[in-house]
Amino acid sequence: MRYRYSKYTPNPLDELDLEDVLDRLRDFLLDSGFESQFYPDAPPANSMQALYRALANILSSDERLPEEWRQAMDEFEEEYPNGELPQDVQDFFDELIQKLIEENYLQVEEDRQSSAGQGEEGEADQSGKRFKLTEKSIDYLGHRTLRELLSSLGQGAFGKHRTRRLSTGIEADWHSRPYEFGDTLNLDVNATLLKAIRREGLGTPLNLEYSDLMVHQSEYHSSCATVIMLDCSHSMILYGEDRFTPAKKVTLALAHMIRTQFPEDTLKVILFHDSAEEVPVHKVAEQKIGPWHTNTCEGFRLARRILMNQKKDLRQIIMVTDGKPSALTLEDGRIYKNSFGLDPYILNETFKEAANCRRSGIMINTFMLARDYYLVEFVKQVAQISRGKAYLTNTFNLADHVLIDFMTRKSKTVH
Repeated sequence: MRYRYSKYTPNPLDELDLEDVLDRLRDFLLDSGFESQFYPDAPPANSMQALYRALANILSSDERLPEEWRQAMDEFEEEYPNGELPQDVQDFFDELIQKLIEENYLQVEEDRQSSAGQGEEGEADQSGKRFKLTEKSIDYLGHRTLRELLSSLGQGAFGKHRTRRLSTGIEADWHSRPYEFGDTLNLDVNATLLKAIRREGLGTPLNLEYSDLMVHQSEYHSSCATVIMLDCSHSMILYGEDRFTPAKKVTLALAHMIRTQFPEDTLKVILFHDSAEEVPVHKVAEQKIGPWHTNTCEGFRLARRILMNQKKDLRQIIMVTDGKPSALTLEDGRIYKNSFGLDPYILNETFKEAANCRRSGIMINTFMLARDYYLVEFVKQVAQISRGKAYLTNTFNLADHVLIDFMTRKSKTVH
């Protein structure tokens, strides 16, 4: 029987690593809405057309793909949002997206509002389909961000939150000591017997007394409840700089580190704007900036309520902001706003809530992304009232400050 052999034509998709594609899409997937101000007519950031553009951006320089495809991707990106992809490139993108869906990195669903309003015109945008990240992709992005941040810090590994206090745990790291009621009975047999022999002498039977019991000591590891307060007011994308996306990256990295390395700790996330709201960690990536003011007081109030329900050794608030408090929730539920200067009424109420946090044993560490004198003085006063710290950071070193502070804070405060 004769066989016919044809020339093997490799599938470009086989050459791509899905995790590498997802990692290269990280900035797009964590977008804060910064670019939308420059493209008012562009499709929504979670539309299929926007995803095509992001794929064209990262793959147009990939030499494993045919040259004509890469040229078409460049043209498509230059003409966005009015450009069109050749059918074979769009088929390639659709197949790649389908693999991401099969591996549970993306979910694609119909946008009922969009498809109902567009009719036939919406067919060019995959009939109004929208994508969203899964918890698996969020966890992977947090893992990759954490590795990247720790490598820049020169940290190869990290473990529990160490303190200067010793406990009677399972691991024996230190010399033994006499047993006290309530200790874990991690008995040091040799030391116990030796103490009894010194008291009674070498002989049988050997009588053990309560005072002879010796237990091993290990390092005491504290547990911590953390609330991250993210400022999502409009100023976080003003002045030609995106400050919100780096803040989201740090949040995901910290969430992954806590889940994998400090499982006894808890992390909650609060967005504060005209008011304040708690969002699940897996929803952080899709949050956008809005035309809002900054209600810092309401953020402190909500964070305090959350932390008081956490039975942990340590409680802390990590606030990332770049602006002054410019809104306040009144007793009747109305929002009082004042964007001009530092309103004394808003400031006083914010300082009162910071003092309430201190009385509840909650430290507030503020990471200020602006350098205006009056804003710096504001965060310094918050830190002084709450006995926390104020860091003057920028989008490049924000992660360094947050991660280093989180990993070292307990060793300096628990004795």
